Amino acid sequence: MGMGMEGILVVTTGGTIDKVYFDAKSEFEVGEPQIQQILAEALVGIEVRVHSLMQKDSLELDDGDRAWIRDAVRAAPERRVLITHGTDTMTQTAEVLAADDSGLADRTIVLTGALSPARFRGTDAIFNIGLAMGAVQSMSPGVYIAMNGQVFRSGEVIKDRAGNRFRKP
Repeated sequence: MGMGMEGILVVTTGGTIDKVYFDAKSEFEVGEPQIQQILAEALVGIEVRVHSLMQKDSLELDDGDRAWIRDAVRAAPERRVLITHGTDTMTQTAEVLAADDSGLADRTIVLTGALSPARFRGTDAIFNIGLAMGAVQSMSPGVYIAMNGQVFRSGEVIKDRAGNRFRKP
């Protein structure tokens, strides 16, 4: 087994985890992926390859974007994949990746994100990335969502907007 097979692919797609605040416009925009810095600060020793695929709010993702994410994962040599994604449509992307015809049945894929930007002091991003890194290394092949201290199987999780957390339906 080559190094590429043993390492972890991180695919970044944007979302709140990578948002930055612009005072001039008083709004958020998706900025550069934060995960490389987070992993470096955590002294992560495993080989990680980061593929910055897109920088979008997940509400802007469409079927074509989800197919692009699926195809990028399918084309990669790594069997363990962590995807940073916006939380609003994370479950929809997970279901596309878990579909029988996705060609990804041999992969362990974990999606994670944040409810507040990684650049904020009070962010959940670092905790969620740590959870996802553990999950992607320990779970059997399948598609999972790692949020709020829990690892959920695709299709068995919803975003509870009122409670501002992920949970079983």
